Amino acid sequence: MGKIILVTGGARSGKSSFAERLALKLGDGRAAYIATAQIFDDEMSYRVKLHRERRGDNWTTFEAPTAADEKIFDAAKNFDAVLFDCVTIYVSNFLCAANLDDEKFLYDGLRGLIQKLIDAAKNSDATTIFVSNEVGAGIVPENKLARRFRDLAGLANQMLAAQADKVFLTVAGLAVDVKKFAEP
Repeated sequence: MGKIILVTGGARSGKSSFAERLALKLGDGRAAYIATAQIFDDEMSYRVKLHRERRGDNWTTFEAPTAADEKIFDAAKNFDAVLFDCVTIYVSNFLCAANLDDEKFLYDGLRGLIQKLIDAAKNSDATTIFVSNEVGAGIVPENKLARRFRDLAGLANQMLAAQADKVFLTVAGLAVDVKKFAEP
């Protein structure tokens, strides 16, 4: 049975770097990378370039802006560690393709999407490390799309954390295992 680790934190908190080091450690120096981002502009192209350069040759990348559960399952066949970066972009991909006015569809659809990721990870022989932004610590966004995103990202994080063997919160490049301090 596969294991799940969730790494969350704010923007530029060090979550991806920490998750990458952890994946290589768990994967004996090699790991799979599930990439959820889609490149639509120069800024995202540059960010993807930086991530690729930082990772180096020890990684095999699986592009998965959608249907990522299938990629987790495929990657876990050949790797002991699978890094999923990132959940919030995956939620954004879902949200951008959905009808914002159908709240029931949004919440039910997202629950189903995240459950598929959890099932794929649990039914593998690998450890899957999910990276996700903690977006709920700020003010309430003024527009509907931003509020939906915040709410759905929070729901995804809660679902993953509930099933995770470990949950790390990163702050200023430091990671703390918060699940071991959580109430049962």
